[in-house]
Amino acid sequence: MKGYINKKQFIEFLKDGMTITVGGFLTNGTPEKLIDLTVESGVKNLTIICNDGGYEDKGVGKLIVNNQVSKLIATHIGTNPYVGKLMQENHIEVELVPQGTLAERIRAFGAGLGGVLTPTGLDTVVEEGKQIIEVKGVKYLLEEALGADVALIGGAISDKYGNLRYSQTMRNFNPVMATAANLVIVEALEKVESIDPENVITPYPFVDYILEDE
Repeated sequence: MKGYINKKQFIEFLKDGMTITVGGFLTNGTPEKLIDLTVESGVKNLTIICNDGGYEDKGVGKLIVNNQVSKLIATHIGTNPYVGKLMQENHIEVELVPQGTLAERIRAFGAGLGGVLTPTGLDTVVEEGKQIIEVKGVKYLLEEALGADVALIGGAISDKYGNLRYSQTMRNFNPVMATAANLVIVEALEKVESIDPENVITPYPFVDYILEDE
């Protein structure tokens, strides 16, 4: 870990056109403070990679409602009707990805792989424009690796070194996203002196900064 950052320093990292992964599942484990600061920054034309579209007043939905997102890559958008409205009006591009495939594409990027082979999505709209590879007589879709400029991680319990563990289901997309971005910024749910090494989910080398408490 490089250290702690304050609000001003975090906003300085943000640039128009960035690709940002955001942890959380229906806002459980989502870094709400970091999202609020991103809204405040006014950066635009963002590509957001998240499990879902959040809600209109929670999670990445706040960025979408504020018209800061040009593309959303997610597994579903049903909890945020505004995403559907923008999509129908061609104001936002939405790429819907099966949940397991989304996790594997992110994991692949973190592992330095070009992508993964999966049968999920064959013979559906999911396969449109994608390469089909046959292995031992079985067809698979090639799903390319998916990484980001910045990962915003939430729901974490951090020790003084930046090692992270997660509270229950907040351990959803957060751990894998922390491996697949150029810059990893954490909003800690709790800060403790130390974490038993057996309980560390995200080791400190993956963490760049932790947001300071206000």
